Amino acid sequence: MLFKLNPQAGQPLYLQLMQQIRHAAETGVLRRGDQLPGVRTLAEEIVVSHNTVAKAYSELEHEGLLEIRHGSGAYIAARSGSKSRSERVRLAQERVRALVEALEREGLSAEEIRRLFEAELFYPEKLETTR
Repeated sequence: MLFKLNPQAGQPLYLQLMQQIRHAAETGVLRRGDQLPGVRTLAEEIVVSHNTVAKAYSELEHEGLLEIRHGSGAYIAARSGSKSRSERVRLAQERVRALVEALEREGLSAEEIRRLFEAELFYPEKLETTR
């Protein structure tokens, strides 16, 4: 797995790394029990301080996503929650795909569908008053 961090993104590097690891676990790229690279190894690969990687790993351990075994490395936690979360994300993706296809069959453009999703996500309280 290759992680890419952007120092110009305006977001701390450890948070970028955390997001990428979370995303990989949620989408099934990383599975329960998979070992992540060692702190120093990953720091050298992505050219950051080992403290950056250590902080990301520590925070993810605190969240319950990683299990750190001293002397052995960091692993995706063997908790049932991470599998069920990735399964929920996969099922949600299938439902969204089916809805988009149905809306396209009804004649809505991709831009109209995008606007509907954005309106629902960002302004749900406004839509409640108009329903």
